[in-house]
Amino acid sequence: MSDSHKGTLETILVVDNHETVLKTVVEVLENAGFLVLSADCGASAVKLAQETDRKIDLLLSDVNMPGLSGPDLGEILKKARPNIHVMLMSGGDGGTLLVLNYGWAFIQKAFVASKLVQMITDVLHSEDRSQLGGQEFDSRNDTRN
Repeated sequence: MSDSHKGTLETILVVDNHETVLKTVVEVLENAGFLVLSADCGASAVKLAQETDRKIDLLLSDVNMPGLSGPDLGEILKKARPNIHVMLMSGGDGGTLLVLNYGWAFIQKAFVASKLVQMITDVLHSEDRSQLGGQEFDSRNDTRN
């Protein structure tokens, strides 16, 4: 990613320990015009967030990762960057209730690229930056086409 990019869209930090998922999500978001930072684990994501001066508008993280889980990563980044939006994703069943307890947005893997981009846009433009009430962004309850 180039720092000279003059895009006006938001910066997304994508974190997933599965290389294929990470590459696919990064490609989808870059194609949608977002500036994308990526990390393959929570610890790398924390380090990346500490080292960049760029505003990170949204964390999109896998729920279950070795070491630092997505929800734990979200809490750490929220302390350092209170205005960051948090959206979590999971291919399993175990993390969904945990995510909703935080009130953060959630999308179930596997997802359609257009659905991911629309959901991220909705979350980024939600008024409540603390992400309370994120259940409205829970893809399992989504009835839109």
